[in-house]
Amino acid sequence: MPLVSVVMPVYNSAATLGTAVRSVLSQTHSDLELLVTDDKSSDGSMDLLMEFARQDKRVLPESAPEQGGAGRARNLAIERARGDYVAFLDSDDMWLPEKTERQIEFAAAGSAPLTFTSYFKMDADYEGEGIDFIPNGRVVRAREHVDYRAMLVRDHIGALTAMYDRTVLGTRLMPEMRKRQDYALWLSIMRDGADARGLSEPLAVYRSHQAGSLSSNKLSLVRYNWELYREHEELSLPQATRALAGAAWQSLRNSRI
Repeated sequence: MPLVSVVMPVYNSAATLGTAVRSVLSQTHSDLELLVTDDKSSDGSMDLLMEFARQDKRVLPESAPEQGGAGRARNLAIERARGDYVAFLDSDDMWLPEKTERQIEFAAAGSAPLTFTSYFKMDADYEGEGIDFIPNGRVVRAREHVDYRAMLVRDHIGALTAMYDRTVLGTRLMPEMRKRQDYALWLSIMRDGADARGLSEPLAVYRSHQAGSLSSNKLSLVRYNWELYREHEELSLPQATRALAGAAWQSLRNSRI
């Protein structure tokens, strides 16, 4: 049974943290460790995590030495990973119970070191659990196959569904960037020659705004996408412009789901 290291950054997430953690602990593939880094929360998130850890030894919380943002929090968790696979989940999203089991089977069958899945969207005020989630028709579909060139035009991977094979790729950390570190990690893996495979089955649930809205948070990512294309990937001005247009179109399309 492969061990899965689940990486979760936390910052003032007490309102949704319990749902996210329970969605991991209720996975049908139970051989996992939940590596949580609390980024100096002030709302009792760490106390909640410690309670989970007392109840289940698979929950391994750690407080960041200083506040450094989600990317650094994820890296601190990745550095502790012992698993064959590294998977990602934010503290306001959740997985469906068979997510890990189905994705491991999919990765093994296709010999893919980086995989992702389709996922549902839910409203920000959703209060249910992953194990009780009823499909709602709001699905962001995973592309069957993605290579580096396709990823430059558009980020096709929902971070809450991503999983990489650490036995093949080694321990891969996210670049030190303020935002879009997840996108940069997928690009770095693909730049080194590994493609990604998408599982069409929706196996996670993303907490979002109402369908049809494009949040200011999404719009703010334009700047960070541009920095990623120009500084991290060293794209030419025309290439970066094309990639930014693709990213903007993806945000607009997904906001309508």
